[in-house]
Amino acid sequence: MSTSPSLIVKLLASSVSVANRAGKIVRDVMSKGELGIVEKGKDDYQTEADRSAQKCIIASLSAQYPKINIIGEEDNTDNDVDFPSDWIVTDADREVLLLNCPDNLKSVQEEEIVVWVDPLDGTAEYTQGFLEHVTVLIGISVNEKPIAGVIHQPYYKSIVDGEKKMGRTIWGFQDVGVGGFTLAPPPDSLIITTTRSHSNPLVEKALQVMDASQILRVGGAGYKVLQLLEGKASVYVFASPGCKKWDTCGPEAVLSAAGGKLTDIVGNFYKYSATESKPNKMGVLAAVSEDLHKYALSKIPQELKEALAKK
Repeated sequence: MSTSPSLIVKLLASSVSVANRAGKIVRDVMSKGELGIVEKGKDDYQTEADRSAQKCIIASLSAQYPKINIIGEEDNTDNDVDFPSDWIVTDADREVLLLNCPDNLKSVQEEEIVVWVDPLDGTAEYTQGFLEHVTVLIGISVNEKPIAGVIHQPYYKSIVDGEKKMGRTIWGFQDVGVGGFTLAPPPDSLIITTTRSHSNPLVEKALQVMDASQILRVGGAGYKVLQLLEGKASVYVFASPGCKKWDTCGPEAVLSAAGGKLTDIVGNFYKYSATESKPNKMGVLAAVSEDLHKYALSKIPQELKEALAKK
């Protein structure tokens, strides 16, 4: 006799489906050419795609899981304003629904879950035409830890059954694994992925000490973690407080499920409870394996760690 999926499995399956729909919204806004750009702060922008994709995600998940705590990047978005009915997604990814839930998560209740949402990670890149950098991020945390996550690429191009397909969705689940792509080994030489739009002397110094053969400067935390998973980079280094919890919760969950590790620049894990401060004040250090993460951590000078701690 088959049993119904656990709450966490259902929530992850729902998140995969709603991320697909949010990605279509992102593409639709771009195709219409009216981005509705608003400057939230210095080098911090919001578009109609950010606002609309967040409405879709929060409304869809709230309708099915009313007691979970959802924290979205666009906190000034009015989710009560009318929007198209097809933005409410109630179906769930069938493959994910078949997953076995780890025993320690089977009894989790809605009230114990915090979902972190970045409806459009890489907004600057979106407005500048670097569309492959853009991702939709959904992270699911329990007891302050990211236990499942979704990274959707709206502009990923592939051929499925002879037909062109736009967009792909990658998921990760603690002690279960990852889906939606094939994990690749890290490159033979040390390749660093880092920010293309939020650099400063501290960031540059952290990169110099790594002695990397190549430094990739790209947008979005989600895209940087994808580069690790796809074997295009070895380590993700960002010695700055510019990232937020919604940038890293989903990607950390996926990376961890793939055997990787994401911490702050001194090697501590971030906490993802609803009461935690949103900025990741101690930067980001991530790698697709424990050994690579340990190596990168050993290269960061103590003076650099102290300088970031003072910021």
